[in-house]
Amino acid sequence: MRMILTVKGQATEEVLMTGAPGAPEVTADPGTEYQTLLGFGGAFTEAAGLTFRKLGKQNREKILKAYFDPEEGIGYSLGRVHIGSCDFSETMHDYLAGEDVSTFDISRDEENGVFSLYRAAVETRGEPIRLLATPWSPPAFMKDNKDRKHGGRLLAEYAPDYAKYIVTYLKEAAAKGLTFEFLSVQNEPDAKQTWDSCLYSPEEESAFVKNHLGSALKEAGLGDIKLLVHDHNRDILLKRALPIYQDKDASAYIWGTAVHWYVSEQFGESAKLHEAHPDKHLLFTEGCVEGGPAPGNWANGERYARNIIGDLSNWVEGWIEWNLILNAEGGPNHVKNYCCAPILCDTETDTLTFNPSFTCIGHFSKYIKPGAVRIKHTSDNQNLKILAAKNPGGEVVAVLLNETDSEQRFAINGAGAVMPPHSIATVVGL
Repeated sequence: MRMILTVKGQATEEVLMTGAPGAPEVTADPGTEYQTLLGFGGAFTEAAGLTFRKLGKQNREKILKAYFDPEEGIGYSLGRVHIGSCDFSETMHDYLAGEDVSTFDISRDEENGVFSLYRAAVETRGEPIRLLATPWSPPAFMKDNKDRKHGGRLLAEYAPDYAKYIVTYLKEAAAKGLTFEFLSVQNEPDAKQTWDSCLYSPEEESAFVKNHLGSALKEAGLGDIKLLVHDHNRDILLKRALPIYQDKDASAYIWGTAVHWYVSEQFGESAKLHEAHPDKHLLFTEGCVEGGPAPGNWANGERYARNIIGDLSNWVEGWIEWNLILNAEGGPNHVKNYCCAPILCDTETDTLTFNPSFTCIGHFSKYIKPGAVRIKHTSDNQNLKILAAKNPGGEVVAVLLNETDSEQRFAINGAGAVMPPHSIATVVGL
């Protein structure tokens, strides 16, 4: 067995596990399986694309290898792309000239580096990255408030055109090398934001899916795309997803539900939804540290690890972080909603900062491979948060998080270790 250990303020190291008489036991049961895991990833936002293009060749290659190389990096296999602008765009935009739907032009996403960053990531990984597409708002003229931001709602008379608009994006992006496996109906449909946003009640989301989007995808030969609803926070997951699934005509088109981490760490809400609809899937699609860049903040890394363990322990199948990279300001962002990212880039000095969030995500994404299965574990040490999985080849992996201010001992398969305060460890080869 190998144990890879990272302690707050220290470099990651491989630690020898020895006998540990009397240490609290941790067990992993490969015979008791739960959900299959899709993998881990981040978002190819315009902010990431623009920042990436301003870096020197050496640092661009360093970022690509760090994120996407399955051996030398942390092996990201999932990604998310916004349809039109989001807050992490330099300006608001859609793909039309005025209100003419025949003028659809996707070239901005090539010019801002989103598409080229994705293609470079695929080249580094050596195989396609499974992509989710998400709209933040319809074009302004299709909404009742005539504005991409401040919420507003899709006007019923434009619903057919908007469904075709989304389909056109998917087809145009495919011509640029981006094939989407997943599509969510709307980012955060219960949030009226000062940036790109659009409001849908559960009934409105259902109606758009069953009356327009589902059939438009099918008619365009995209009926196999995995359609996700909700794409919002855990605290309102049941309130919004259950009514949508109760609409059988809409539910027939829907693969699953997307969740974010803001506001709440009510991880058990996902398990309740899974229990009610075990035929549907759950995917985590966005989480970031708000309030601007916070380089070196270990608590942020622990937050990522705690959320990954909490989500995947409650039937979530994959985990997609928000911006892959941001500049030193925590942007660009057209409403100054600056945030942090696992890798921050000073484009003036061409330097990179790898944050504890990058390290903590890597404890999962590097060692738990796409297609792994979450398995049962038990622990006599209740101070440790634990996730156990079995990789496709049969190798068992356990990730353990110690958020306490004291050392935590444990023994697994006869070998033991001491986890210092505020540390994370991955045990491989159980």
